[in-house]
Amino acid sequence: MRYYRESAVVLRQHKLGEADYILTLLTREHGIVRAVAKGVRRTRSKFGARLEPFNHVDILLHPGRNLDIVTQVQALHTFSADIVLEYGKYTAACAVLETAERLAGEERAPATRLYHLTVGALKAVTVGERPIELILDAYLLRAMGLAGWAPALTDCARCSAPGPHRAFHVAAGGAVCVHCRPSGAATPPLGVLDLMEALVRGDWSSAIDTSAQVRRNASGLTAAHLQWHLEQQLRSLPLIERTRPHAIAETPDSAAAVV
Repeated sequence: MRYYRESAVVLRQHKLGEADYILTLLTREHGIVRAVAKGVRRTRSKFGARLEPFNHVDILLHPGRNLDIVTQVQALHTFSADIVLEYGKYTAACAVLETAERLAGEERAPATRLYHLTVGALKAVTVGERPIELILDAYLLRAMGLAGWAPALTDCARCSAPGPHRAFHVAAGGAVCVHCRPSGAATPPLGVLDLMEALVRGDWSSAIDTSAQVRRNASGLTAAHLQWHLEQQLRSLPLIERTRPHAIAETPDSAAAVV
């Protein structure tokens, strides 16, 4: 097969032998691609630094039997240089990359919208003009929307009764009305579901004008909803620099524990 060129975000790298890396890439046209970058761990490597996680690259690949081979790479955005210098940015960006890999699906399944969303999130984290925790939660909510897992935030998740509704239940799919509310549903403080809706819409003025408590509760519900659908906890989320770390419910009926 011929060489092919892609734009990609470097999600992960693993050592192979004494000088190589196996890369996990989220590409614009081919979704998740795994490739070998030969010799990049040597000090004289011409493009080793360009292939650090978080970086956005233009890359030339040669299809292989099991893994593609990196033959050329050019940096489009070296996000890693800024992200690794600040703990808050680093942990949030790690959560972005981990979520992207989990939601991208099978290897080479197109995930163009997720690719663009991921690049935008990394750019926003790097620039730092908005609160990092809001950038991350906006990314998680929108990524879940692309995967078909968007939580109901206004209408009832079960009967579609118009809202707003006060209760939220992860296993039920989000906000629920008084008639559909299951046992163990959480009752978030006022403004929490409004904040989540604002983050989905990109209404940053409303999102920024919220209290720390409302943000913490929105983050907890967002994380619980994502991890319920993934059926496992993201390793990076407990490390996020927040006033209070995530406390993920152990069972669907204990979703109130996250708030």
